[in-house]
Amino acid sequence: MSKSITLANGHKQPQAARRPSLLLTAAVEAFRRFNPTALWGSPILFTLWLCAALATMESLLGRPVSGVATGLAWQLTAWLWLTLWFANFAETLAEGRGKARADSLKAGMNQLQARRVGALDDRQGEWVAATDLRKGDLVLVHAGEMIPADGEVVQGIASVNEAAITGESAPVIRESGTDKSGVTGNTQVVSDQIWIRVTANPGESTLDRMIALVEGAKRQKTPNEQALTALLVGLTLIFLLVVATLPLFLGYNQTQVPRLYLIALFITLIPTTIGGLLSAIGIAGMDRLVKLNVIAKSGRAVEAAGDVRTLLLDKTGTITFGNRMADELIPAPGVEPSLLSQAAMLASLGDSTPEGKSILALGAATLQAPELLPSDTVIPFTAETRLSGLDRNRHSYRKGAVDAVLAYLALSREKMPEPLRQAVDRIARQGGTPLLVCTQDRLLGVVYLKDIIKPGIKARFQMLRHLGIRTVMITGDNPLTAAAIAAEAGVDDFIAEATPEKKLAYIRQEQAGGRLVAMCGDGANDAPALAQADVGLAMNEGTQAAKEAGNLVDLDSNPTKLLDVVQVGKQLLVTRGALTTFSIANDLAKYFAILPALFVAAYPQLGVLNLMQLHSPESAILSAIIFNALVIVALVPLALRGVSLKGTAAELLRRNLLIYGVGGLIVPFVGIKLIDVIVTGLGLV
Repeated sequence: MSKSITLANGHKQPQAARRPSLLLTAAVEAFRRFNPTALWGSPILFTLWLCAALATMESLLGRPVSGVATGLAWQLTAWLWLTLWFANFAETLAEGRGKARADSLKAGMNQLQARRVGALDDRQGEWVAATDLRKGDLVLVHAGEMIPADGEVVQGIASVNEAAITGESAPVIRESGTDKSGVTGNTQVVSDQIWIRVTANPGESTLDRMIALVEGAKRQKTPNEQALTALLVGLTLIFLLVVATLPLFLGYNQTQVPRLYLIALFITLIPTTIGGLLSAIGIAGMDRLVKLNVIAKSGRAVEAAGDVRTLLLDKTGTITFGNRMADELIPAPGVEPSLLSQAAMLASLGDSTPEGKSILALGAATLQAPELLPSDTVIPFTAETRLSGLDRNRHSYRKGAVDAVLAYLALSREKMPEPLRQAVDRIARQGGTPLLVCTQDRLLGVVYLKDIIKPGIKARFQMLRHLGIRTVMITGDNPLTAAAIAAEAGVDDFIAEATPEKKLAYIRQEQAGGRLVAMCGDGANDAPALAQADVGLAMNEGTQAAKEAGNLVDLDSNPTKLLDVVQVGKQLLVTRGALTTFSIANDLAKYFAILPALFVAAYPQLGVLNLMQLHSPESAILSAIIFNALVIVALVPLALRGVSLKGTAAELLRRNLLIYGVGGLIVPFVGIKLIDVIVTGLGLV
């Protein structure tokens, strides 16, 4: 099935149609980045540029100076520049995948106007450009108008279309004084009017952050990237020392080594593979996050997600659907199950709540669902009666809370049939809600309303457990109910009767044990815990306090997204680690594969290590340079896609060491030998 990208104008552009233009744009941009000032932030690529420039000078001076045949000199130089181009191409291709969305978002931001008002009773105000708004300004937005900036609803309630941000066409409700008061710029008010307090200056909004992420603009290296870069620089200095001392050793045997050979040898030995792919891996990780509609305030948050060891999840909406669903009908002694089912459906015909609809669906699984007749009288649920039902043909059908139905029938709890009383107690212990069903003069049975666990959530928790991540359920239920739901959902621990103080204390306790913690929230009372957590995912529809406290914002306001964020962070770290392992193993293998072939004439003892029996020193160095360039191209898809996370943490480590560690040692021997055969056969050396 072909995939497509939705643009701001609502049209869909197939990915297959835009792939050639994406590749062409990335290829052109890769040439533009030959500017050394653009490479200064990447020490490995800057070193590669310097070596390619020196090789070009050697080739221009010709054989009398370089000591290398002109044809071979230009081949080596060309492949050095191609290596740099391939590394640039990996980065520009990773950035280019988000360009379409960035352009779409930019188009939507252009020409936005705002009605700025001075007070909540001001209904006129003045029209200004959205770019003139500042944090703290008050704007009034009517139905049909675009929200000009990120903000918080301070008065009114409205239906808002957020399709430009979330991709969902169904409008959502935004209301002042609730946990769903946050609004995003470039979304449209569909009904009513709202007063909004602007919470972001130009350049700091959700859209601006998303555009910066997908374009790779202002991207700072994360702590892990900085540490890895320091390691790569250290390895580069070691190999520089190795190559610089070679002429001294060879001088004792009166052997001359052309400078161009030393330059090429140096490039084949330094970790150019991971150096060329490092930025692409990070940008691709950010791109995967943007596709989830999650905005990261910094790359540090994404890396922290990959190192998370404890995951705090709200029960309602994350682990369960939040709407109680009918799970079981328990008839009273002497009552046929079909009679209870029929009465429960009749009592729910006028009930439009999710609970009422679920009772109809459960009954319809065994009986034909009844229809509402014109002569029927619907009895709506009220907080006073806590009953709902239907009157039909002098018969009454009711369902409701246990004590309310007993009062309706003028029965005491002691006079309830013992099996029904036991069923009611069992349901309450298991965290469910019991509803009694009756006619005007007879108790028929119990409906078990259950907070349904989301399908597949237990398997996801199991997968996280395999990766070494503990899951903790947060709920306001009593400990007995919480324990029952936790056991069914498969979480590792739970916090019952949770309060903001309890959540904060639990996070600090976990962090004191050296574990990184992630959690999500949307209310002002979640802000302290979001700020304390290493990864705080705030809901975009939530309060401004929550969004400021968290370091990630979910535009879809879906608490389950926290699981995906952790997986994206984990995949980013695993991919970087796997390709670093491959690159370093490659360098070690190339060291032992090339040096014997190059210097066996000067030191015949090296013949023992000349396992590949390369044709000549010239073919050895050319084959190594070609292999060094092509391996970057071969690994670009993996850098962009990411390494698979299947299996436990131990299995993942073992598999990656085998594939990327042992594989990194073997592949250079095979690849360089194959290229040596080809270049020799074609007469290139």
